[in-house]
This record gives sequence, C-alpha cells and structure tokens, in this order.
Amino acid sequence: MLTSNRMKGLHPYVPGEQPKDRIYIKLNANENPYAPSVKVQNAVTEFIKQHPEKMGLYPDPDSNELHAAIADMLNKTGGVLCRAKVDGDKVTPSDEDKIPFTVTPDMIYSGNGSDEVLSFVFYAFFDSSTKFVMPEFTYSFYPVYAGFYDIPMDNVPLKSDWSLDTQEMLKRASANKGGIIFANPNAPTGLGLKREEVRQMLLKASKDEIFIVDEAYVDFGGESCIPLLKEFDNLVIVRTFSKSLCGAGMRLGYIVASPELVNIVTTVKNSVNHFPIDALAQVAGKAACEDPAYYVECSKKVADERDKFYNFLKEKGFYVLESKTNFLFAKHPAISGDDLYKKIKEEGLLIRHFSTPGIEEFVRITIGTAEQMASLKAAFEKVLKQAGL
Repeated sequence: MLTSNRMKGLHPYVPGEQPKDRIYIKLNANENPYAPSVKVQNAVTEFIKQHPEKMGLYPDPDSNELHAAIADMLNKTGGVLCRAKVDGDKVTPSDEDKIPFTVTPDMIYSGNGSDEVLSFVFYAFFDSSTKFVMPEFTYSFYPVYAGFYDIPMDNVPLKSDWSLDTQEMLKRASANKGGIIFANPNAPTGLGLKREEVRQMLLKASKDEIFIVDEAYVDFGGESCIPLLKEFDNLVIVRTFSKSLCGAGMRLGYIVASPELVNIVTTVKNSVNHFPIDALAQVAGKAACEDPAYYVECSKKVADERDKFYNFLKEKGFYVLESKTNFLFAKHPAISGDDLYKKIKEEGLLIRHFSTPGIEEFVRITIGTAEQMASLKAAFEKVLKQAGL
C-alpha cells in the first residue's frame, strides 16, 4: 500500500474549464474581466527593477504592510466596492456600508488565495468529532476541505426559492455543536442575506461555536458583515482579491476577525508554511488596496452589466436568480443546462455547467466587459433561435 487511507477518500475540487484547444471568451470561472490597476502594474514593475535582490530573500512572513493596506481599504469603502462613493481619488463608503469602528491591521490575516485561508480556517475551527453546518449548494471547496481534514458536515437544503434556510441551519448547528459556514452572497446561486438577517442568526447561534461568512462576492452588491464584528467575537469573515480586486492570478485572500481569532489562524499558518505570500503578491496587493477608486469603478461596471444581462435573460424566457455577485445562475425550461453550455461553447464562449444533481439544469454565467457580454448575448440569441425558441 503506497497511499494512506486519507488519500483514498479525497475528492478534489474541480475548477472552471481552462481551455487549451482554442481561444475562448472565458465567462466560466467568475474572474474579473478587467486588468489590475495601473498603480498595481507599476508597483510590481518598480519592485522588480529597484529591488531585484529581494526576489532572492524571504518575504515578510506576517505581511504587515499588506494588512495595514487592507484595513485602510475596508475603512474607506465599507467593504462593498460597488456602492462606495468616488470623488477624484477620494473614496468613502455609502451610508448603509459604514463600519461602526476602525478596522485595524491586527484584525487581518492573509494567505495564498482565499482557498488556502479557508483551509486554515477549517483546520483551526472545525473538529472531526462534530458536524459543521453548510448549505447543500454553496462553494464546492467546503466539502473538499471537510474530506481532507476528516470533518463531518451537515448539508442543509436550500429553500424552494434557492435562498438559505437560516432557521434549519441554526437548528442543526445547535444540535451538532460544530459551527456554521456559508457564502454570502452564495455561490452558485448569487443570492445574498442582508446583514440584519445574519445578525439575527448570530444572536441565536451559540457564542462558543464558530460562525464563518465567506464574502468572496460581496463587493458586487451584497451587504458585508464586517460591522457585526463589533458585536460578535465568534464571527470570521473570509474575503478575496480574486473577484472585485482583479487579482485571481496573484492568489491573495484574507480574513477579517477579532485579533484573537486572527492569532489562531496565524498559528495554523506558521505550523504549515511560514511564508505563504510571496514578495510580489504582497506588493501587488498593497498597491491594489491603495487604489480603491479604480476598483470601485470596475465593480460598478460589472454590476451594471450583470443587471442588463439579467433583464435580457428574463426577456428570453429564462428562470434567473437576482444576483448580488459577478455572475448569474439561470436555466431555460426548453433547453437543458448541458446543451446550452455546449452550444454556447461552439460559439466561442465558455460558461459553467454543473452536473451536480439538483442544479444540473442551470448554467452559471460570469459577467464580463460590455463587449464580451454583447458577444454572449448574440450567442444566446443564435442558440435559442436554432432551438426554435
């Protein structure tokens, strides 16, 4: 026997299709269609030119400058980019997103993408002796980590309107005594809970169990739960640079939580890899946080294109959920999700189809630029016309 029993039971995450046979308009992995800001590009270029010797040295293991920049960005934007106000280079949060305290660097932990951050969070706060609660349909890496760490999970079905069944989640969490995790807005549905709805969950949940909210997509129209950190010490908020900060290629994610919980996750990190974020990623992440006005505008453009495509799909007879993310989750009563995915691919565009029972009739459509969405609209119209719809 060459492998462990743990290895035999692994079921790896399957990412969105990465094509190699031709060039496609890629709208299947929830990437941001816009490049990082010029300030990010310049910061990375200057770092390499001015400090090439640092490429041969270990980076700051605690990412101190990056954490200070993340905290400053959250304070300026309120944690929701698409609603933040921009006046020249000055950015201020919308009234509904103002954080009632100052986020400080010791409330931030960052890692090599939010996937690594989630891995450490799972290790730190979930236990193999108790079940944790998660929605039946949500980010599909959660069950991968559950299997990796041998943590039992309790999947709670979504309600008939595809929203989270918060009452059932709380009921099972109370019985399991193992904590809760969910994405808000959720993936792949795109639906989000309001902050007050999450607050009511936290008020009813045990203070001795972890409560994790994954805010990967919140910048496109959700309501951040960062303000709730003032009330709840058992809350951990997971966020990423991959979506609204145009940084999927540089692998940066982070949590916002109490300094005590941040120290716990840092202990896990230092027991696995003392230097998880490379020097270039730290420079790029810091520069991105220092240019929030650019990313506010990018997020607004994505949200605007999402709403336009939502209306187009509705007009074409699709059942489509009202997304607060950078993607749409939709199905047509007369064409299967698999057929639609294949036909759109023939037109040179990639969207995502899940074969998972229960959502197999849906496709998930990442929102691209106005030009990309115009191409996708034309492809949809052609496919539907060919199907006699």
